[in-house]
Amino acid sequence: MALAIESSVFQNGGAIPRRYTCDAEDASPPLRWTGAPDETRSYALIVDDPDAPDPAAPKRVYVHWVLHDLPASVTSLEENGEARAVKAGARQGKNDWSRTGWGGPCPPIGRHRYFFKLYALDATLGDLGTPTKKELEKAMEGHILAKAELMGTYQRGER
Repeated sequence: MALAIESSVFQNGGAIPRRYTCDAEDASPPLRWTGAPDETRSYALIVDDPDAPDPAAPKRVYVHWVLHDLPASVTSLEENGEARAVKAGARQGKNDWSRTGWGGPCPPIGRHRYFFKLYALDATLGDLGTPTKKELEKAMEGHILAKAELMGTYQRGER
C-alpha cells in the first residue's frame, strides 16, 4: 500500500472550508495518513501555494506550514493539532509569514491551490532550529522513503 494523505473536511482537488483560512478561525485542518513504509521513523509535512500572488501570473511558492519529526506512531493531526503534535515530538519550521505553525489560505486574488505534502522519513532530523521549507528539504535529502500529496483550493469570498 502506498503512502496516502487525506482530510475529513475536503477532498483532494476540492475546496478548503473557510474555517481553515484567514477569513475565519485559521485553524489547521484535520489530516490523516496511511500506508507508510515499515522503515518509517518520522514524518515531515510541508504545505505550500504555488499560485502566489495571482494564479494567472504566479511569481512564487508561498509556504503555509513546515513541520518535521512527527513520530512514526502518529498517523493523524486533529483540527488545530499543532500543540499536540509538538507535544508528541514534532518540531515546527518557519512559514512565509515568518512565524511557526499553520498559516491558512489567504489569497489576494483568484482561486489558489494548496499542496499538503507528507514525507515518510527513515530518520528523525533533530533540532534544525526553525527551518524554512528549503532548509527542511535539504535536511530530508537521502531520508525520504515515500511522499503523499493532498491538494485543496480556496478563493476569498467563499463560505
